[in-house]
Amino acid sequence: MSALLEVRGLKTHFYTRAGVVKAVDGIDFTLNAGEVLGLVGESGSGKTVASFSVLGLIDPPGRIVEGSIKFKGEELVGSPVSRMRQLRGRDIAMVFQDPMMTLTPVLKIETQMIETVLAHETVSRKAARDRSIEVLRRVGIPTPEDRIGAYPHQFSGGMRQRVAIAIALLHAPALILADEPTTALDVTIQGQIIAEMQKLVAETGTAMIWVSHDLAVVETIADSVAVMYAGRVVEHGPSANVIGRPAHPYTEGLLNSIPSRTTPGKRLNQIPGMAPSVLNLAPGCPFAPRCPYEQPACAEIPPARNIGPEHMARCITPLTRELT
Repeated sequence: MSALLEVRGLKTHFYTRAGVVKAVDGIDFTLNAGEVLGLVGESGSGKTVASFSVLGLIDPPGRIVEGSIKFKGEELVGSPVSRMRQLRGRDIAMVFQDPMMTLTPVLKIETQMIETVLAHETVSRKAARDRSIEVLRRVGIPTPEDRIGAYPHQFSGGMRQRVAIAIALLHAPALILADEPTTALDVTIQGQIIAEMQKLVAETGTAMIWVSHDLAVVETIADSVAVMYAGRVVEHGPSANVIGRPAHPYTEGLLNSIPSRTTPGKRLNQIPGMAPSVLNLAPGCPFAPRCPYEQPACAEIPPARNIGPEHMARCITPLTRELT
């Protein structure tokens, strides 16, 4: 069975006056129907640019300079703008970190949802409204028949995010890109949103890319995890393997930084230093200056090494021990 989404050698660069920013610098991953991929990394690692590249949302001075993005076997790199507009919202949907990026504050939820349906299908407004109410009910909006007539500011942050998810589900897309959709929410609402998304994936068979900096969240929802650093995937594999036995020092550092993994009363762990600028990366492993296991061989770009079944790490000496 062919994969739903295949990304090979993707490079997305931004051409600025200061130089070329290699935001995504040659990444590979595959996603099948009904699977959830967690795309993890610090701010600036390239995970959001990677997801925007899939949707063709890279504006000048950025552009995809190399690589392939195949959706259901169709090459998306170089596709006409008209074709990408057909796919966005209907076959591939996106849930942004801030729901107000999705929702127009001066329009009722009803208007926004109906117009989204009519943009891709020729149905009556009543049919579009009925579908919108049903989707709002599916994501846990109480009394959707009444709430659909409200404006975005009349919803709480968690409810606005549910509405944004509902809009993404209107056309039963094959793929959803979720860009840190729970980061701005409190823990209780965050848990509810994750539970709703897990339920929807199980019921509809929709595949999802969950973009996050929080491995604790990704652990609860993703089947596989790709850890990004400085525009590259440094570790990729099944969620249980990557999180249970990380092979790259950066993944180990992210996991050791999670407060829940620290003994009460013990000082919180952190990765020393700062993430490097992708404008002028030094030769060799970009994580080397922050790595506790750095050695002279790190002056060369590390190759991708197979750690186990479908488990890869880009490190000269992959870790083989449990977390400390």
